[in-house]
Amino acid sequence: MAFNHLPAGAHDALGPLSRMPVTHSVPMANTHRPGPPTAPADPRPTPGVVLDRLSRGLSRAARITHTEHLPPREGRHAVWPDRIRTDVVAAIQAAGIAHPWEHQAAAAEHALDGESVVVATGTASGKSLAYLAPVLSALADGAEAPNGRGATALYLAPTKALAADQRRAVRELAAPLGNAVRPAVYDGDTPVEEREWVRQYANYVLTNPDMLHRGILPAHPRWSSFLKALRYVVIDECHTYRGVFGSHVAQVLRRLRRLCARYGSEPVFLLASATASDPAAAASRLTGVPVTEVADDASPRGEVVFALWEPPLLTDLKGERGAPVRRTATAETADLLTDLVVQGVRTVAFVRSRRGAELISVIAQERLAAVDRSLPPRVAAYRGGYLPEERRALERALHSGELLGLAATSALELGVDVSGLDAVLITGYPGTRASLWQQAGRAGRSGQGALAILIARDDPLDTYLVHHPEALFRQPVEATVLDPDNPYVLAPHLCAAAAELPLTETDLTLFGPAAHDLLPQLEAAKLLRRRATAWHWTRRERASDLTDIRGGGGRPVQIVEAATGRLLGTVDESSAHTAVHDGAVHLHQGRTYLVKHLDLEDSVALVEEASPPFSTTARDTTSISVLETDTEIPWGQGRLCFGSVEVTNQVVSYLRRKLITGEVLGETKLDLPPRTLRTRAVWWTVTEDQLDEARINPEILGGALHAAEHASIGLLPLFATCDRWDIGGVSVPLHPDTLLPTVFVYDGHPGGAGFAERAFHTARAWLTATRDAIAACECEAGCPSCIQSPKCGNGNDPLHKRGAIRLLTRLLSEAPPAPATPPTP
Repeated sequence: MAFNHLPAGAHDALGPLSRMPVTHSVPMANTHRPGPPTAPADPRPTPGVVLDRLSRGLSRAARITHTEHLPPREGRHAVWPDRIRTDVVAAIQAAGIAHPWEHQAAAAEHALDGESVVVATGTASGKSLAYLAPVLSALADGAEAPNGRGATALYLAPTKALAADQRRAVRELAAPLGNAVRPAVYDGDTPVEEREWVRQYANYVLTNPDMLHRGILPAHPRWSSFLKALRYVVIDECHTYRGVFGSHVAQVLRRLRRLCARYGSEPVFLLASATASDPAAAASRLTGVPVTEVADDASPRGEVVFALWEPPLLTDLKGERGAPVRRTATAETADLLTDLVVQGVRTVAFVRSRRGAELISVIAQERLAAVDRSLPPRVAAYRGGYLPEERRALERALHSGELLGLAATSALELGVDVSGLDAVLITGYPGTRASLWQQAGRAGRSGQGALAILIARDDPLDTYLVHHPEALFRQPVEATVLDPDNPYVLAPHLCAAAAELPLTETDLTLFGPAAHDLLPQLEAAKLLRRRATAWHWTRRERASDLTDIRGGGGRPVQIVEAATGRLLGTVDESSAHTAVHDGAVHLHQGRTYLVKHLDLEDSVALVEEASPPFSTTARDTTSISVLETDTEIPWGQGRLCFGSVEVTNQVVSYLRRKLITGEVLGETKLDLPPRTLRTRAVWWTVTEDQLDEARINPEILGGALHAAEHASIGLLPLFATCDRWDIGGVSVPLHPDTLLPTVFVYDGHPGGAGFAERAFHTARAWLTATRDAIAACECEAGCPSCIQSPKCGNGNDPLHKRGAIRLLTRLLSEAPPAPATPPTP
């Protein structure tokens, strides 16, 4: 029997861990509900005052495990390079910016020299202005050209919200330049009647990688004048382009460079990133060109107070198999958001899931209604899947201050300049330190102090972090991992490139060393045909439709209200089995719906409005087979391996959980087809002798392996730039391919994403942290804070906590003396 843990929705557990001394801990009393309403806050309260009011008003004892105080920092000014036009400098000064920071001037200098550059400085450090100054100067120069269109620039953002926000900023900044700068958004929300104007007249086009892939590059003849004059390509928030999504974007950019060369241009790439490890290497791997980094942040910073918050145990409830239950991070965040809004503190609460964002806004609105009837309309949810007009309305309300509180997914995380926010709530660790600081940086963007609170979910990594603050505040951010040579990524882009222009031998160098080996396979599949010296696309359909660069694949599933036929939104095809299966609870704009039927053939989920007192969580089962072992090293008698695997997964049931407490009310079976995934995995085996030495008998072997698998998945995001949605796992007491007890951890994307490989190269540190986390948990037999997972397809049975500790201890005692060197991103 195999025990599994899947990427989509893994909520593994690892325990309260060691209670290290906390220098800034704040004692509080313990309750589960908001306290009496507090008086509205003074204008611009300091973050320390806000936190003090929060703790007093809610009387929460010992929930703050650590408070980190980041002192204010003075800024260092410079002067703009003299090659920046004087009218552009004057426009910047008119916007209230008398002098640039040193890093802004340095980045502009590199751009003017024709060097691609990445600005990797903190949130609100003025990265936008660092690239806008040379871009606006070039566009204004081009506007004075006697003939032709003049210089153009392309701006790429990972989200539509960020592109729309940047257009507002550019219009305001460039207003004194008149018609010299003509910015326009070109994405899926752009009306058809506006698109021709954008192609012909806009000289600063703001879009996203998806539209570049599907809309601009395949139609390049209609964009020829724009591409011929393309001087700069701005890639904002480039640290988000990691894993499979980043690998796809890397190939889209190579297609862009190929077409630009065809039209006689060679654009300079200007990249903006949150603070990252080795940003130049990551940016170069993304773009395929040498990139210079500017990472010394010279901007000033207000005081930041960052609190780590752990919800309390609920002594009156028991979870699966009698395990203790901790109050959900969702309920805790809703309470905090309620109290902050009552205080008049403008707050964004970041939530990992769409459902969580909706639920937090609903709970906060209900509780605010009991305090002041005018407050509920000032709280809303913001997430992907909303219709365009809904997103724009929420963005305007947040900008204007009409909204005091917003529960948002990461769709609002990336660079949207919302001035005046005072606090950020982060509901669960977002997967990487880079994302954590990116979300925390949404507050205090006008230079004032800011409060950030990370609310731990009941899972291994979150529990580990709130009791090990040094892992957050004393460690550098991660390197960005992407693999453009992944054949599952590269193959469809070779087809798309051939459809844009016949693909030649010379082009293959641009797409990387793996391109040449893929061509015979694409010819055999009758996707490409070689004629003379080039390969041609052979199909009538669009080659760009072969892949979804977000990694989901397939067409989105439409969510339709059965009674009216109204389209509520969409969900990715890859998420449909777990998110909108029959009987699932779906939240949209504060309203609750039940899924009556999921039609996979027509990609439609029919829903009806309802008010169930529960939420739903899908469960699934997984099997895995080894296709090829690339690398293996001995761990004593056992082996640590890395290679290719095939994973078969099937959603088999769903749990109904009581709102707020998460208590399980029941389980319902589902009949959905299995799915297969070919990907990359790391796995380790143990021998019978090792099991004997660890005192692991056959009765507890399955539970020991299963517990180690759950915990290792929970800790991997500390060692690879992934979150638990990116990875899955399987544990087997006797695997048919290895003929030994085996634990697998695999990338949750076709062809892999580089995460399992990073796990292989950091295995000693990764599994040591896993063992220590399980051992430090205060529970007796396992709980969601150490080894239980609510997504486990086997219902967390069997699990054996002490067996997992002994097994990992024995394995690590024979680990190689030093870990292998991880690959350069």
